[in-house]
Amino acid sequence: MNVLVMNCGSSSLKYQLIHTDTEEVYAKGVCERIGIDGGKVVHQAFDQDKKVIEMEIENHTQAVKTVISLLLDPSNPVVSSLEEIHAIGHRVVHGGEKFSGSVLLTEEVLATIEECNDLAPLHNPANLIGIRSCQEVMPNVPMVGVFDTAFHQTMPRKAFLYGLPYEYYRDYKVRRYGFHGTSHDFVSKQAAKVLGKDVKDLKIVVCHLGNGASVTAVQNGVSVDTSMGLTPLEGLIMGTRCGDIDPAIISFLAGKLELSTDEVIDICNKKSGVLGLSDGFSSDFRDLATAMDEGNERAKDALETYAYRVGKYIGAYAGAMNGIDVIVFTAGAGENNKTVRALVGQYIGYLGTNIDPIKNEARGETIILSDEGSKVVTMVVPTDEELAIARETIKLL
Repeated sequence: MNVLVMNCGSSSLKYQLIHTDTEEVYAKGVCERIGIDGGKVVHQAFDQDKKVIEMEIENHTQAVKTVISLLLDPSNPVVSSLEEIHAIGHRVVHGGEKFSGSVLLTEEVLATIEECNDLAPLHNPANLIGIRSCQEVMPNVPMVGVFDTAFHQTMPRKAFLYGLPYEYYRDYKVRRYGFHGTSHDFVSKQAAKVLGKDVKDLKIVVCHLGNGASVTAVQNGVSVDTSMGLTPLEGLIMGTRCGDIDPAIISFLAGKLELSTDEVIDICNKKSGVLGLSDGFSSDFRDLATAMDEGNERAKDALETYAYRVGKYIGAYAGAMNGIDVIVFTAGAGENNKTVRALVGQYIGYLGTNIDPIKNEARGETIILSDEGSKVVTMVVPTDEELAIARETIKLL
């Protein structure tokens, strides 16, 4: 079967067409700056060169139509007709407590997703727009929603409850939800497979270190704790997000800067993290690593503070699971940035990780970083959320 995987953001649409029998990617790309001046589409079919098309994209429906036209392009067709797209798998960021797994997207389900909009106001509405746009263009194709939060619904109450009046959880569902669940699930299973072990027999810490970053404790194949919370703002320092801070800072800064709390939260989401710590230098970990090597003190501060947080979370989850068997690095920085991994490694040696600096030179490949016989296996496993969504779609159908 051919599954079209769609990941809609507020102004972007990422896509992949995957043949699920072979798990080969037939085409992939992204529509950028939807509804904003300077839009463009980057499209790559099979093993051919990327095609970049500068065009204004008014809305997500036009973006979906553009993707379909590229897949059907007579000069280089990926499929000969829409009938060759057998299903669509959609990434949905927040399912609240309502979804503990992937679901077929019915009108009832879409209404329930919409009820979660206030928990993810930047993400869920965009996800829904993408789903509706696909329904308009391909009304007869079955569609599946795969939730970032679903994998974490196995967390025990002691892990997801906050130290707030219980009525806020009862009435408003204020609790830890966690995100990147599709990635954490995929990577933990892949790590076990590489090691030739059953994921149900392992205690794994997955470090998803991208521009958005999270750490998850996976015990016996299920999530038992994770660093992101009610929203993706909690947890690690990230590219532009502050991560864990004293909540009183919000009102303190609102008063000092004469801003609303919403405006301060916007700063916490978009102007903080390693971007803020580097004094606005960059949110890209590659730029920061290069700058640190060249003596940029702010870049050094940003990376060292970031790595320190990752190390602390790994230690916390060693306590939560009463031990660790495997630590896995994944996502952009986790897979490709040796500097980030080396800095994190300074804080986890006591666990018996024994990371080999030569192996740590690897980029973008599955590799065991620790020496043979290390007490805790430390490794890199590239994530593939699109493939995971495609697998979920087929499994459900």
